[in-house]
Amino acid sequence: MKMPEEVLHGGVANAGAVIRSGQHVLRPGNPHSASIHRALDALHAAGFEGASRPVGIEPDGRERLEFIVGEVPLPPYPEWAQSDDVLVSITELMKSLHDASETIDLSGDRWSDEMADPSGGPVFCHNDVCLENVVFRDDEAVGLIDFDFAAPGRRVFDLASFARMCVPVDDEINSAKNGWVRSDRPRRLRLVADSYGLNAAGRSDLIDLLAASIAKGGEFMLRHVEAGEPGFVTMWNQMGGMERFDRRRGWWATARAAFEDALS
Repeated sequence: MKMPEEVLHGGVANAGAVIRSGQHVLRPGNPHSASIHRALDALHAAGFEGASRPVGIEPDGRERLEFIVGEVPLPPYPEWAQSDDVLVSITELMKSLHDASETIDLSGDRWSDEMADPSGGPVFCHNDVCLENVVFRDDEAVGLIDFDFAAPGRRVFDLASFARMCVPVDDEINSAKNGWVRSDRPRRLRLVADSYGLNAAGRSDLIDLLAASIAKGGEFMLRHVEAGEPGFVTMWNQMGGMERFDRRRGWWATARAAFEDALS
């Protein structure tokens, strides 16, 4: 008997194309799906349960994965998803992912380079940990989803990408468009560094890589907008176009010192 299907909302590139069918999720595949599934299988074998378990790849190329029961916050983000406890919970889940991935072989596979660490690295990085890609139960992060941009990299590179989107490290105008309320963001970045256990060198790297992540995120968005991809074009227009990224760069130039002080 065919299982009833439900469209799972959220996302940009795959908006409207991710389907729940019973206890499984069907989502568009990509050239790196096989590599991602091998890594996820290896992570589960290593004891990491905080990601969907792959079921297979359909004849039409779609990925089939086990559904993770829980809540995924979407913009405008609810108040509970903006709490310090949630931020710490995601940080701890990412650390568990990185720790488990040190035991698996990531060589010989194909990965997306769109959001990947240009220096490469020894751990499996998600590279797109925003609130929409985290499953929660009772306000605790229990699963990461959407590994399309995953690739080997450095821990702190993945952490910088996550912090940019979930602290968030952004100006108030940009942040408000996603429903973020005002907060002491340098203090929240310190929470990330403390929860992950970054040493002094790691904290310095985190600041430097935040600047790189801000630039990389803007380049990624512009590339997909110029390619005419509908979801990205819509988001680009809703969020203020190039003005958004120009404002973010200018803001970071003046705000950086406060974040450095918070991590010292």
